[in-house]
Amino acid sequence: METKATPSRRTFISLAIAAPLLTWGLTSCGTTGPGGGSAGGASLWALSGDPNETIRKNSVDAFNKANPKTPLGLTFFQNDAYKTKIKTAIGAGQAPTMIYGWGGGTLKSYVDGGQVDDLTSWFEENPEVKERLFAGAFGAGTIDGKIYAIPIQTVQPIIFFYNKELFEQAGAEPPQTWSDVMSLVTTFNERGIAPFSLGGQSRWTSMMWLQYMFDRVGGPQVFTDIFEGKPDAWSHPAAIDALTKIQELVKADGFIKGFNSITADSNADQALLYTGKAAMMLHGSWTYGGMKNDGGSFVQDGKLGWVPFPAVEGGLGDPKNAVGNPSNFLSISSKASDEEKETAKKYFAESLSNDDEVAAFIETGAVPVVNGIEDMIQETEESEFLSHVYELGANAPAFQQSWDQALSPTAAEELLNNIDQLFVLSITPEQFATNMNETLGK
Repeated sequence: METKATPSRRTFISLAIAAPLLTWGLTSCGTTGPGGGSAGGASLWALSGDPNETIRKNSVDAFNKANPKTPLGLTFFQNDAYKTKIKTAIGAGQAPTMIYGWGGGTLKSYVDGGQVDDLTSWFEENPEVKERLFAGAFGAGTIDGKIYAIPIQTVQPIIFFYNKELFEQAGAEPPQTWSDVMSLVTTFNERGIAPFSLGGQSRWTSMMWLQYMFDRVGGPQVFTDIFEGKPDAWSHPAAIDALTKIQELVKADGFIKGFNSITADSNADQALLYTGKAAMMLHGSWTYGGMKNDGGSFVQDGKLGWVPFPAVEGGLGDPKNAVGNPSNFLSISSKASDEEKETAKKYFAESLSNDDEVAAFIETGAVPVVNGIEDMIQETEESEFLSHVYELGANAPAFQQSWDQALSPTAAEELLNNIDQLFVLSITPEQFATNMNETLGK
C-alpha cells in the first residue's frame, strides 16, 4: 500500500492535540529505546508526527514499565524516509520485529517473499483481540484469506459531504440513489451552482468516485478480483457500467468547470464547498477538520451535511459498504526470534487499542478502529460527525482500501494516469479497462 499520501491523508482531524496527549504522557514513564530489540524484547518502527507519534510513544512507555524484562525499542521515521528504510531493512533480513504498514499491495509483496508471519491462528487463539477491532479493518491486512497484520490507529472513510444551506435554498434533499444524484446535478446547474467540487488534478480524488461506484454497482468482489489479478478483471460488466456512469456524470456537468486543474493538496476543493460555489463533495473524513479551521463559521453553524454514498438502482453493493483508509497495520517479521515474536504479540494483546490509547485518539478528534466506543465519542465536541465516521467504520460489511494503496506501485500509477484520461473523456470505459487489464498481477 505504497502511496504518495499527503499529510492530510495520513492524519485525521488534527485539532488541538497537545494538552490532552500530555495527560497520558505524564502518567507514563520509562523510555523508548533504539530501533533494535533488546534480549527478550522486541523492536518497532513508526512514523513521526503528532498526534500518532506521541500516542505511540506513550503506549510503548507504558508497556515497558509493565514489562521491564522484555522492553520494546521504538524508533520514529518521517513518512517517505520510512518507506525507503523499511524496504531496505526487509530486503537485508534486518527488519524490526513489528513492521508498520498500510496493508494491501505492499503487505502482499511481504507475504509473497515470506517476510511476515501468518497471524491467523494467533487471532483464533485470542478471539477477544480480533473481536475488539472493526471487522472491516482486517480486509487490507488479509492476503489469500490469512491475516498477516493487525489494524491499529484510526479509520478514515470517504464521506459524501453537502452544503446544507444550498440544499435548503434549492428545496432539495440529500441523495439516496444514483438517480437522485443525477437529478441534483440538474437542480444545481440550473441555479448556477456547481453540483460537485473536485480537485481533479490530484487524480486520487477522482479515484474515490470510482471506488464507490464499483462497489455500489457490482459489490466488493469486483475489486477483489482485480486485487487478486484475475484475467480481464477490469472488464467486468459492473466495472464498465460504473465507468460509464462516471462519464455520464462528467458529460452532465456534474463537476465544477476546470476541475482537472484544481488540486486537493491546496484544499481548493474544500473551499468550493464551504464558500457555496459547489453543493456537494466526495472526500476523506480528514477534510472535516480543515473545513472547520478554514471555513469561517461554516461547520460551526451547522451548514456542513453528510450522508452515506448513494445506492445505485439494481446494484449489488450494500449501501453500508465503505471505502477509504480502513487503518494502518503492524505485522511481525518472519526473521524475528521466537522471543521477539512473543513480546510483539503480548504488545498486540495488552497495549494496542487499550483504553488509554483509545481515549488519546478520540481526544485528538479521530476514531480508532475499536468497537464499543460510542459513549466515549458522544462526550466529544465533534460527536455528531465522529459518530457518523464510527458507524461507517464499525458497521461496514466491506471496507475497501484506497486503490492506490491496495495495488502495487506500478499498477497504482497506471491507474491514476487512466483515471485522469477517463474524467476528461479522452478514453472510453472500454479503453480504460483494456489499459488496466495489462497491469493485473504486476
